[in-house]
Amino acid sequence: MTIQKFFENNPRAALAFSGGVDSAFLLYAGITYGQDITAYYVKSEFQPQFELEDAKRLADELGAKLKVIDLSVLADPNVKCNGPRRCYYCKRMIFNLITEQAQQDGYSLLIDGTNASDDVDDRPGMQALKELSVRSPLRECELTKEEIRRLSQIAGLFTWNKPAYACLATRIPTGTEITESDLHITECAEAELSRLGFSDFRVRKIGDTAKIQLPEAKIKDLLGHRTEVIERLKQYYKNITLDLEVRS
Repeated sequence: MTIQKFFENNPRAALAFSGGVDSAFLLYAGITYGQDITAYYVKSEFQPQFELEDAKRLADELGAKLKVIDLSVLADPNVKCNGPRRCYYCKRMIFNLITEQAQQDGYSLLIDGTNASDDVDDRPGMQALKELSVRSPLRECELTKEEIRRLSQIAGLFTWNKPAYACLATRIPTGTEITESDLHITECAEAELSRLGFSDFRVRKIGDTAKIQLPEAKIKDLLGHRTEVIERLKQYYKNITLDLEVRS
């Protein structure tokens, strides 16, 4: 099945929208094929501000309908305690909220950007999507991440080469309670590195220590900015470290 055929068979859909590569292409495809599609972005403590800005920018460029919904995911103790199934409980909250809003808006189908490259067997959040009958057109149409990036570039979407981004909660070790303060520190620290020109990195928070992870090709660049990186991140952490087990 092609993505065009999917939308021909499903002319009205609510899209769980993150502003990332996959959901951005899905929104573009829905609009391109003339379907009634509305994007729903859930703004929680786990999403940095730039993700919302990217979502709004793309919606504006496509002339898409976008609804932003606020949600405190930390209100759920199962999320806040940061156990191994945190993602499951978080996804259920988010998609239940989108489903409720979408139904009020007249949509019976909810779709998301899971693609054919995603390892659904190793992602607790996927269980929640299955339970809530969320469909994943990109996966159903066997579109891989590489192909989605290629098609996005052809379409002129600024998201085509956007690095994959996991929510801020992934920077906190499993089993360590998540606080708004720790999430804020993480967002600020990563914003500092972004301003220095870095991308596709993570700043993990381990107690009072920041552990920077980035691709091997970028390590030399980071060491070249060593003094500035330390100065900027010392606002938030006592210790700054570099993970030599680089991001793949």
